[in-house]
Amino acid sequence: MKKALLSLLATAAISTTAYDASAQTQTDARVAVAITETISGYNPYADPVVLLSNVWCQVYGCVTRYDFDRNEFVPYLAETVQSVDPLTWEIRLPEGAKRHNGEPVLAQDIVHSIDYLGKNPSSGKSYLVAGWSKVEAIDDRTLRITTATPDATVPDNLAGVAVTSKALYDQMGDAMFKDAPFGAGPYKLDEVSIGEHIVISRNDGHPMLSPNNPAQIMYRIMPEPEQRVTALANGEVQIAQSVPPQLMARVADMPNAQIATTNSVEMMFLAMSPKTHPWDRKEARQAVAHAINREAIVRAILQGQADLLNGPVSAGQIGHDPEFTGAYDYNPEKARALLQSAGLEGVEVTLSTPVGRYTADRQITEAMVPMLEAAGFKVTLDTPEWATLWANVQQGKVPFYYMGRGSMIDPSRALHQYFATGGSPRIGFSDPELDTLLAAERAEFDPAARDEKMQAAVRYLVDAAPAAFMWQHKMAWGVSKEISFQPRPADQVNGWEVFVN
Repeated sequence: MKKALLSLLATAAISTTAYDASAQTQTDARVAVAITETISGYNPYADPVVLLSNVWCQVYGCVTRYDFDRNEFVPYLAETVQSVDPLTWEIRLPEGAKRHNGEPVLAQDIVHSIDYLGKNPSSGKSYLVAGWSKVEAIDDRTLRITTATPDATVPDNLAGVAVTSKALYDQMGDAMFKDAPFGAGPYKLDEVSIGEHIVISRNDGHPMLSPNNPAQIMYRIMPEPEQRVTALANGEVQIAQSVPPQLMARVADMPNAQIATTNSVEMMFLAMSPKTHPWDRKEARQAVAHAINREAIVRAILQGQADLLNGPVSAGQIGHDPEFTGAYDYNPEKARALLQSAGLEGVEVTLSTPVGRYTADRQITEAMVPMLEAAGFKVTLDTPEWATLWANVQQGKVPFYYMGRGSMIDPSRALHQYFATGGSPRIGFSDPELDTLLAAERAEFDPAARDEKMQAAVRYLVDAAPAAFMWQHKMAWGVSKEISFQPRPADQVNGWEVFVN
């Protein structure tokens, strides 16, 4: 029984959706997706945001993926991923796996990819492999990961590891990403236009694909909601990410499109870096949590299309305690009293926000400014371009910002990334007691016991308040009637889940 709890054994994703493509005519349809993300280049490790990370997984193949129908992590490029003991994981590749250029996929390629992530913290994804003390190929199809401490989140972290070719990298270095982007995924890389779009084309014969999946997909950066919705109406795109509440009726009335919704597992939060004043004072951070009238924002701006958070997680996520309500009700008088007690009334702060990256982000933060000022802050609103803001956040250069963290079905990775000592520069929070609690949940392989330990970490985190947790959006997508696509709770548009009608 114990060994079963330590295993992730599933039929390989690469064989669960096999089709006889020769028996049916494959569509030559091309689908365009209007997205809010940025595209930094050809390096598959340089775009850590969820949607783009999953585009690169489609090209290169990642080791695992989350199956929303089965509610578990399953092998993607791998055949099996198994915990041998609390410190050892074994990954087995399927026989005959090949890249788009015909070269075999080897265990050494996964070792190389993990090593690359660990040695390139500027990629923004090195946290995925932190704490892995040894990664070695046993043979061409088998590798083992040894962790410094027990780590139940390894399958989750492997979902972010795109598997690039060691042989090509040894020959070409980083030039490989542009000149020889040969992966083993269901789609091939066609074109990257930095800051504009990325194009992938179907890898015909790949067993994850069906004949009516798109022949080509273009992901187009369109940061403004009006731009995305107009493109959908004009037939320029067939999928529009993140339709804000005020535009949902317009999409629903379109003769050529409709709204598709899903709950989100993305926590929206206000981050406050203790590396800078006044966020080095807990009273200031707690004052922010009391100052924001979240109910009013959800009602008036989001038109009810969000669920309030009492911490970083909600129902269905590890660590959610339905009895825990949190301590931060809307109370501007209490917020001001906290500032006064710390001698901070009137302190000047700058709130940075994306514009067009999240639903109604600018309108939300504009509404937050007078709420914060009523509590005793003097606030300047900063609205940089998303690419600039995101780069600065990753480097720890933004003291106070509104943002989301997606793909939190298992929240451990995100909580370590943002709140554990050394997790990342994004907030720069450090608390030994929280580190102990987070380490305990990560080391627990029994699901029920791990849930309890995560709840303890969440309670402590909420009180420490390095972030004020806001809500989870109910995500609305615009979808052309020419295709079938049901969005998932994580921001993903995978070609095998898009069907041309």
